[in-house]
Amino acid sequence: METPEKKTAIQTVHERETLVLALGEQLSALLSASRALTVATSAEFHPDLPPAAFHIAHWLHVFGPAKVSCVAEAVAMDRSATSRLTARLIDLELVEARPDPLDGRGTILSLSRRGRKKIRQAILHKGDVFRQRIDDWSDVDLEQLTQLLRRFNGLPP
Repeated sequence: METPEKKTAIQTVHERETLVLALGEQLSALLSASRALTVATSAEFHPDLPPAAFHIAHWLHVFGPAKVSCVAEAVAMDRSATSRLTARLIDLELVEARPDPLDGRGTILSLSRRGRKKIRQAILHKGDVFRQRIDDWSDVDLEQLTQLLRRFNGLPP
């Protein structure tokens, strides 16, 4: 026969596992929603481009001009795939390429004026969707979620 202490320990382990599974479900839902929003945002940026091209343009928007190899590494993409996508971005006049002044063999990518305009519009769309989800949240709720996510991501408070 189980002792009350052992039964409590088993229940505690089960309750913890239930909580961990529930957290996993919510994280999975968050990642799925994020992917879907990225696809929609990508289409807002340019409907004929895959989301991976949007990632490249977004990275250039955030971090500025860079070599293809640097962009490929930063977005965790194969260099040849990055080159193909940036060629398409260049064809659509969303990205500009110029020789690297420090290494004539290299190429520096940057967003064109049109690319900057389109990326800003796409980011505004994404931000609108995001804000709609948290519109009725209190400041306390926002702060609490932010702190918990920082902790989950292994960042200091």
